[in-house]
Amino acid sequence: MSNFTDFTMSRRSLLAGLAGLGLAATGLAGCGGSGNEDKPAGSTPAKAESSYDPVTLKVAYMPNLGSAGSLFAAIDQGYFDEVGITVEPQQFQKGPAEITALQSGEIDIAQIGHGAHSLCIQGEAKIFAFDQLSKADAVVANKAKGIEKAADLKGKTVGVAAGTSSEIILQYVLEDAGLTKDDVTLTEMDVSGMTTALISGQIDAAATWSPATVTLEQELGDDYLVLGTNVDYSDKVAFPGSYICAVDYAEENADILARFGAAIIKAHIYRAEHTEDLAKMLAKELELPEDTLVASVGEGDWEGAVEADKDVETVKGYYEAQQKVFLDGGAIDAEVPVEDYVLVDVMTDAQKVYADIK
Repeated sequence: MSNFTDFTMSRRSLLAGLAGLGLAATGLAGCGGSGNEDKPAGSTPAKAESSYDPVTLKVAYMPNLGSAGSLFAAIDQGYFDEVGITVEPQQFQKGPAEITALQSGEIDIAQIGHGAHSLCIQGEAKIFAFDQLSKADAVVANKAKGIEKAADLKGKTVGVAAGTSSEIILQYVLEDAGLTKDDVTLTEMDVSGMTTALISGQIDAAATWSPATVTLEQELGDDYLVLGTNVDYSDKVAFPGSYICAVDYAEENADILARFGAAIIKAHIYRAEHTEDLAKMLAKELELPEDTLVASVGEGDWEGAVEADKDVETVKGYYEAQQKVFLDGGAIDAEVPVEDYVLVDVMTDAQKVYADIK
């Protein structure tokens, strides 16, 4: 298997995998120019005048391109200014912790990866904006620990962050090898701890994500082994990332959420057209090595997000497919209507606001 950072799977290939689930978007226009005069990433655009009532939002993200990319693009390019929003970014390490912070009122909005969506399905938060289909997660191993294939994980120690999309990938990797979680020793760790532990030999493998995968490949060299990624299982399930808020916040602030969503729609276009520039800007903002962020530019289906923004039904299809993996893995007990936890009306209103600011 080629290294995770080398995956350059096209949207056509990804949607072909989803076609078996009836999710392939048909008749969608290709990714075109935004019609905007984009500023160089990291520059300070002139503050846009806005007719909207000003609001300041605390928004959670995780320190990787997939989670932080659209948020910081919208900040950097002044798209939030156009809809009267000031963003105070708040860094977290995983989605479940973000949801806890939403519920306590510590933050207003959060960007989550695939794994934490199960909590939204269970009614703990509302999804109001689609962000992207992820290709960032991977189960990786240290070959020096006697691992050449997934079956060699039996009896090994694997680092994992519970409730994350990488945990789902680990489940699939184990199943394909004829193993279960009972066949390995799972050690709960955050992504930083997993990276250090795998490099130092404290664990044998890790269910992790980019840009940690880039760092691990650099540090382990020839001993770095990828056992499975999102891309390997794209024929089974979609792995969306989304923006979410607390249930009570959604009930009282639909207008603000639509404005936020419009800025993100605009940011999706910038992200697709200037991915490497955005990665370099994020490296400075997040104080991460630039080469690590640039190497992770393939971790999401950026062009696909631009196209999906034009068709809410396509986005609903992603969330319907996502429930399948949660059902199969026991993370949820029963399928629920997407509209119960995804604010489709807000997504539609966001498209209308975007039409006014594009």
